[in-house]
Amino acid sequence: MNKKLPILALVVMLSGCMVGPDFRSPQIAVPDSWAGTNATAAPVGMSTWWQTFNDPKLTALVQEALASNLDVKLAEARLRESRAAHGVAEGGLWPTLNTTASYQRNDTSAKGGTTPNGQNLFQAGFDAVWELDIFGGIRRNVESAQANTQAAQEGLHDAQVTLAAEVALNYIQLRGFQQQIAVTQENLKAQQHTAEITRQKQGAGFVGTLDVANADAQVATTKSQIPVLEVSAQQSIYALSVLLGKPPAYLLTELSEAQPMPVTPPEVPVGLPSDLARRRPDIREAEAQLHAATAQIGVATADLFPKFSLTGDIGWQTNLLSNGFTNPTRGSSFGPSVDWALFQGGSIVSNIHEQEALRDESLVTYQKTVLTALQDVENALIAYTKERDHRQALNDAVVASRKAVDVSTQLYSAGQTDFLNVLQAQNTLYASENALVQSNSSTGQDLIALYKALGGGWDDEAGGVK
Repeated sequence: MNKKLPILALVVMLSGCMVGPDFRSPQIAVPDSWAGTNATAAPVGMSTWWQTFNDPKLTALVQEALASNLDVKLAEARLRESRAAHGVAEGGLWPTLNTTASYQRNDTSAKGGTTPNGQNLFQAGFDAVWELDIFGGIRRNVESAQANTQAAQEGLHDAQVTLAAEVALNYIQLRGFQQQIAVTQENLKAQQHTAEITRQKQGAGFVGTLDVANADAQVATTKSQIPVLEVSAQQSIYALSVLLGKPPAYLLTELSEAQPMPVTPPEVPVGLPSDLARRRPDIREAEAQLHAATAQIGVATADLFPKFSLTGDIGWQTNLLSNGFTNPTRGSSFGPSVDWALFQGGSIVSNIHEQEALRDESLVTYQKTVLTALQDVENALIAYTKERDHRQALNDAVVASRKAVDVSTQLYSAGQTDFLNVLQAQNTLYASENALVQSNSSTGQDLIALYKALGGGWDDEAGGVK
């Protein structure tokens, strides 16, 4: 029986031991349902939620941004960095092999003579060291590096979620500003027509200069709103261009023409609160960071124990002048070694305590991330639900205001009411129409915030970073 087999079996058995705590996914209590809705259906189409708006331009902008945005590229670089660090950590599981070579010329002179005696020495060799990871310190480090890679992957997903929402928000705002400009221009035309009627009535002696002044003031006030809205619209285009990783004016020609506001879908399945931990990248990232911190406790704990290594070297030496490369002198050695830090002034134990504290910090961060995610969804749900009610009330107000403007204008033209009623009706209509456009924009923005809060906007199957 080979006497080395029991030793080898012992090494293999010990190599399965890893000091330090094993990671377990943390459990945190979440509600059974959302306070802002009774919906319990699983989220549908969350990875490409922007397509639910049925706006080809919005879809194209989001897709281009996901491919070229600089924040996403930065997250991709961090992921590649983390993968490389994982490879470095895995390298510690394998033996290291080094080779050396040297040449040396030695000259000596005989006593009383001038003729030197020389030697041309050439040396070459290999040496290898293999640290046996008996207590699992290296494997815990690999585990930590792998968890950090997972965290970087989720960081990329989180960047994609944020980017898709930012593009959609700016796009909705742009179309909202354009619609406000259109509403303002339509009201301006109506007010200019009323001002012209007022001047005609003044010429006929039916009204005084006060009515003309009020009409002209109303026209000027409404007209003054258009440049402000144009500034906001153009700034939204600049923001979209930068989100695509382009200069600010990149989309100016493409998006300057006014288009209708994207229509929000009638229903939004939000799933259960327990789905968030599996869907939101920031929660998954926080969990991976907790995993990495937990594994580092094992790395620190392994320093309490001896480190065993297998070392060996082999070398050759020859005198080139007399032997050339023939008949070299060969030497070799092989054997185990042990390195044990018996006294470090308490630094090893303190390092363990430090890693435990970092683990506890990561746990608190994870818990806070989950609670913040729940709050994000509840905030978005109540805002979206109530804004839809607000929009319906404003729609009714616009219908009534238009009727009031028509009636008051007809009565004023017939001389049956004064200009103050026309002025009040037109101001109310403009305010109602403007508020309705803003509500349409807010409804879309609240829905985008809901999709973002639910963690929509990324897909593992869409391809990873190379």
